[in-house]
Amino acid sequence: MSKEQDRATRYQEGSLTLVGTVMLGTGVMIGAGIFALTGQMAQMVGALFPLAFLAAAIVVSFSSYSYIKISNAYPSAGGIGMYLHKAYGDRLATGFNALLMYFSMVIAQSFLARTFGSYAMQLFGGDEGGRMVSVLGVALILVAFLINLLGNRWIQGVSWFIGVLKISGILVFGLVGVWLADSLAVDFSSSGETGIIGNFLGATALGILAFKGFTTITNSGSEVKDPHRNISRAIVISIAAYVVIYTLVGFAVASNLSLAEIIETQDYSLAAAARPALGDYGLWFTVAIAMMATTGGILASIFAVSRMLAMLTEMKLVPHSHFGMPGSIQKHTLVYTVVLGLILTAFFDLSRIAALGIVFYLIMDIAIHWGVLRYLHQDVKATRWVPAVAIVLDLLVLGGFFWVKLNSDPFVIGVAVVTMIVIAVAEQMFLTSSVRRKALESKKPHTHDHS
Repeated sequence: MSKEQDRATRYQEGSLTLVGTVMLGTGVMIGAGIFALTGQMAQMVGALFPLAFLAAAIVVSFSSYSYIKISNAYPSAGGIGMYLHKAYGDRLATGFNALLMYFSMVIAQSFLARTFGSYAMQLFGGDEGGRMVSVLGVALILVAFLINLLGNRWIQGVSWFIGVLKISGILVFGLVGVWLADSLAVDFSSSGETGIIGNFLGATALGILAFKGFTTITNSGSEVKDPHRNISRAIVISIAAYVVIYTLVGFAVASNLSLAEIIETQDYSLAAAARPALGDYGLWFTVAIAMMATTGGILASIFAVSRMLAMLTEMKLVPHSHFGMPGSIQKHTLVYTVVLGLILTAFFDLSRIAALGIVFYLIMDIAIHWGVLRYLHQDVKATRWVPAVAIVLDLLVLGGFFWVKLNSDPFVIGVAVVTMIVIAVAEQMFLTSSVRRKALESKKPHTHDHS
């Protein structure tokens, strides 16, 4: 009995405040969006990249509606995994899309970790080989892992402290950068690789990756105080705050660097933009803010994704092995999440990590909206046209992103497609396996109305 209790997942109800929940969500958003995606979006769509950020905000505004409605009705530490289960039951659609979200969040960890390394190395003149970027990224993930082991109070406290510093710092950067710029006139006629609509949609998809951190809030679930109200509040506050911040910083960068310079320094464009505006002190200040922001993002991402995987394990939708480790399932999923993040950080570059993340996320996002539209609209009191519009917008930006990558980096699209096929086949095999049947017999299964 004691062994069984030791394996049980423990969630601390009411341990996260509204402010702490907002800091967890914005921790992922600010680290990925501002510090690493600006240059990639500029390479794709040229000087229109600030407008692509605004377009992404519009898409995410429609997208967040489904998450807000479901989280109000069914707050859960499993977050998106539980939401998918509410819509699709014990079927392939649930496990497949939940795993896509899981891997997109692990990818977000790696994206943040390598961004941390890229900015840190600017203090030492850069890192042409990229080896130290990987080493620093791996070290950051390990530190975040140790903080996650300490529990929710530590996670919330560190996230709040870092969040206040980085938000203040980035606002200072944006305001001073705009103030000192020779001109705020951005040449919107400058195009990226081809200058077509597909490129703008592709850049918008990358911009969505900058906002997707709001979904980590859903994984806080019942651990949030008054979750039926505060989860949706935290989502709205996070998105609104960063629409303002992304727009301000985007124009600050575009006003201080030429398009060629933004593209050349795409992994650390904010640091590059700080030098002409503020000199070496501005560079050091920006690097320090970037390191804090990515640290907070890693911390929040690991917290959220490990809880989602633990919930999927409890629902018997994914296989689980203790591998001889002591402790609860939640601790095990934390280890698995960190190990996967370490591998991606060590062997993938930023642009390919981002591409995989956005493909997985958008496909999962469409599944969430379809679940609300088809199955849950009455249960969660949702207006059906909003998720319908969200699906159309997701398909548009995903199509644009696929088009751009097929022409510029077809390998990463191939990796994404093959990975999704492997996930689907493996998940279907597990769902029909005798191992899962035995596990369900030993524990009462979750019931569902829409199976």
